Amino acid sequence: MFRIGEGYDVHALEDGRDLFLGCVRIESPRGPVGHSDGDALAHAVCDALLGAAALGDIGRHFPPGDKRFKDVASRMFLEGASRMVTESGYRVVNVDSTVICEQPRLAPHIDSIREALASAIGCKVAQVSVKAKTAEGFGAVGEGHAIEARAVALLESVGERTGG
Repeated sequence: MFRIGEGYDVHALEDGRDLFLGCVRIESPRGPVGHSDGDALAHAVCDALLGAAALGDIGRHFPPGDKRFKDVASRMFLEGASRMVTESGYRVVNVDSTVICEQPRLAPHIDSIREALASAIGCKVAQVSVKAKTAEGFGAVGEGHAIEARAVALLESVGERTGG
């Protein structure tokens, strides 16, 4: 049996904050505002994984107001979501994702991001796709005030479900 889930996240950008995408720090004068490190791509992938396994969303498992998650690296969320998916009797078939932002240009970082996501999820790099787009100047993302990420995950049942 196969299950598909989708995830989405958006964060406002602010001067002087670190930019993390897919668990990779990217040189940029602006970074996301968030309770954790604000990694919109990691958060979208978490929601896609959790949603495919019918385990809720990132906020259910890692609430944004919880002091334990203040400024934490989003890799921890991905590892936790992946563990929950595995414990529920699924394995990741693939993840496809898109980051939408005006700056910085992400093409030079795509391979590193794919490797970091695959490592956190516990799958092969070939199972992870990351694409970068711009909003062509439209809306908050296009004006450079925000960053957006979308993800889709396909899971395959490999055993008895223990939760969800």
